[in-house]
Amino acid sequence: MDTRPYYLVATAGNPNFGDEFITASWLRHLAATSPDTEVWLDCPQPGMADLLFGNLHPRLRTTNTLWRAVGEAAAALSPEEVPQRVAGLVRNLGSAAYDLGLLKLREVQSLHLLGGGYVNGVWPQHAGLVAGMQAVKELTGARLYATGQGLMPLAVAEEDAAGLFGDFDYVSVRDDQSAAAFSAKRGLDDAFLGVEAEIARSDGPEGIFVCIQEDMNDEGRFHQAVASARTLIEQLTLDGTPVYYVEAIPGVDHTAYALLADLIPAENFYPFVRVWQEGLPIGPRQQWITTRFHFHFLAAAAGARGVALSVKEGYYDVKHASLTTLGSGWTVDTGNGGPLSMPKVPGTLKNSLGLRIEQKRAEAARLYPAENRPAGIRSLRSKALTALSR
Repeated sequence: MDTRPYYLVATAGNPNFGDEFITASWLRHLAATSPDTEVWLDCPQPGMADLLFGNLHPRLRTTNTLWRAVGEAAAALSPEEVPQRVAGLVRNLGSAAYDLGLLKLREVQSLHLLGGGYVNGVWPQHAGLVAGMQAVKELTGARLYATGQGLMPLAVAEEDAAGLFGDFDYVSVRDDQSAAAFSAKRGLDDAFLGVEAEIARSDGPEGIFVCIQEDMNDEGRFHQAVASARTLIEQLTLDGTPVYYVEAIPGVDHTAYALLADLIPAENFYPFVRVWQEGLPIGPRQQWITTRFHFHFLAAAAGARGVALSVKEGYYDVKHASLTTLGSGWTVDTGNGGPLSMPKVPGTLKNSLGLRIEQKRAEAARLYPAENRPAGIRSLRSKALTALSR
């Protein structure tokens, strides 16, 4: 059995609920299938990541080797030059500030770019993460994976897109546009790996749930989205239905709450920390108004109706459309139409969720076969992991 470490690359630790949820889902999966294998998580904020995920895998280590290499290269070079700089650093060593982390990369059996929408034209420098991973494979033969990727808008020239992951052993994407542009397998968002547990974790109350982000908006879109949400909230609360606000990114999501606070009691505000510790308050008796992709996904999977506000053309419209294609049943508003309208009935995603989850689990099992251990050891390990999850 190969006992070398697994290496995960993710945009985690910021914190941002969706990115953290994906990372947590993979760590829980690996804790169940590979508890004896060391797992390294390379992310922008390893200290915060340790606080968020430290109890999810018994052999988790955190670092920012590749992310720091990309960030420092991007500060000095154009986005097009970053991949070459990062790959050269990985291959050649020679920097005391990096070498310990780079040598660790040479010890791993696989590198896995976890899902999300962060290797694309919004952050073209992040193609350096892919180049760094490919340089490791050149040196050691380590397997390379990328799953649940959202790659639109393009981070590279259209004619180069199909070759971006050319050396990878496995690649899946979560939307049709990415699949077509990169000649990649159309799969599912990585959050499908953890959705069942999250739905079981928290039975949210009946009501209207809101989250509108201030970041990554097209010009003028934030205040337009807040104004449209206000009008719809006022309509939906005529019968006394309560309103709640849920925070995905601390601070960034609070501005909209402050603008809508006259409609939402302070005690109905769910800060990120509460959501992370207690679970996302989702349930079938809810109506959602949100810009956040993973709130759209998880709430729809629980049977909630909703309106997804797309606030950045070419990025969020693609993300939200990938969920309506799967049957979320939500309205996607791009700001180009009239007043918002809440769907009358929930979508079909909840009904097909079991099959989607099995599809995602099959992908995970393909990449990470379960460790073979004696039954007694398995039993002891299972008890330990149960304790860790409490």
